[in-house]
Amino acid sequence: MGKGPFFFRRSSSSRRRHKKPARPPHSPIQTPPPAIASSPAENASDGLIVGGAVAKAKKKTNGARLWMRVDRAGGSELVEWDKNAIIRHAAIPARDLRILGPVFSHSSNILARERAMVVNLEFIKAIVTAEEVLLLDPLRQEVLPFVEQLRQQLPYKTQPKLHGPADEQESEMQVSTSSQWLPAPESAEGLQAELPFEIQVLEIALEFVCSYLDSSVADLERGAYPILDELAKNVSTKNLEHVRSLKSNLTRLLARVQKVRDEIEHLLDDNEDMAQLYLTRKWLQNQQVEAHSGPTTSNNLSNVRRLSSTRSGSHVTSNFGDDNDVEELEMLLEAYFMQLDGTRNKILSVREYIDDTEDYVNIQLDNHRNELIQLQLTLTIASFAIAVETLIAGAFGMNIPCTFYNWDPKYFWPFVSSISAFSLFLFLIVWAYAKWKKLLGS
Repeated sequence: MGKGPFFFRRSSSSRRRHKKPARPPHSPIQTPPPAIASSPAENASDGLIVGGAVAKAKKKTNGARLWMRVDRAGGSELVEWDKNAIIRHAAIPARDLRILGPVFSHSSNILARERAMVVNLEFIKAIVTAEEVLLLDPLRQEVLPFVEQLRQQLPYKTQPKLHGPADEQESEMQVSTSSQWLPAPESAEGLQAELPFEIQVLEIALEFVCSYLDSSVADLERGAYPILDELAKNVSTKNLEHVRSLKSNLTRLLARVQKVRDEIEHLLDDNEDMAQLYLTRKWLQNQQVEAHSGPTTSNNLSNVRRLSSTRSGSHVTSNFGDDNDVEELEMLLEAYFMQLDGTRNKILSVREYIDDTEDYVNIQLDNHRNELIQLQLTLTIASFAIAVETLIAGAFGMNIPCTFYNWDPKYFWPFVSSISAFSLFLFLIVWAYAKWKKLLGS
């Protein structure tokens, strides 16, 4: 009982002894200087080379992976982010990153979330927002042409086309907020309707993937027909091995085309899924709802008024349309669906040619097999006739007393000739019977 307070006091004194000294009440808090952000419109090629060298030199810790950020102007920058950083930046659930991982590398998915779109098409693994594109593993050999195409087409596609005065262009060019920037929607009189940024990125990705698959099918088709023609001329082990490898590549390519085609077909079957892909439209509508439901700054109010419709103040109009307006995206997806369907038909035509060649080769082998069977039957008939003659000769070769041994030797050759003639006659009889039964062909 007496030791309890002693140990308690000792523990308290030890805590007081190791307590950190308090900060002076008026001492300023030292904060690190803010990092200088690179301009989004910087030269992407230089950033790609320098950033790639730095990324290769650094060791990836805590599961960090190499990403490339591509903004609306086509500017790019290489970053190394881990899983948590990507989830915070793009506001996507953690399960969506598994789709971009190696486990689902051969799947095709286009998923819409509240603030981002997850695109997994062949080797293109990206997270698309209303402002930028986050591309995974941009230094891969297959992804580099897509990065170059993205940098070249985005500035052209996102450039507004004005038909009004210059001051209208300056007033409706951009909507600025504290953390996001978006192009203002074009009015029916001033700007031509354009697809939102995320739909344009999806179009570039689909165009690149469809072109890549179509070129792969064309290369396979050019190499398939000579191999199949050679097999039809000469059925050998080498040619059969080439056809087997060709069929394996064809099956894998057909599966890849089918996955992309099925994903586009799934989107076309559901208008709600297509409407969820309009991230810019959802962002604008959320901004309008926040402006009408709660207090906002005068700057946000002016921006929302600029985005509101001239016909109704409660709906966002212009090129973004309402929630159910998915006609442009539907036409876009239908175009690439038809292109993939044509690519799939090319693969099926090559497969049909392979099947026809295999049928022709099987017919040839069956014909050779039938010829061998006919030859075997003919030899069997001849062996039967010779066996009869051998039986007679063996009977006379026994050491049994017989009156034929006392005959004149001049009858030997006539007797042998008569036995041989009988064997030949027997062969002709059996052979004619086989021909009559069509066992030896027509």
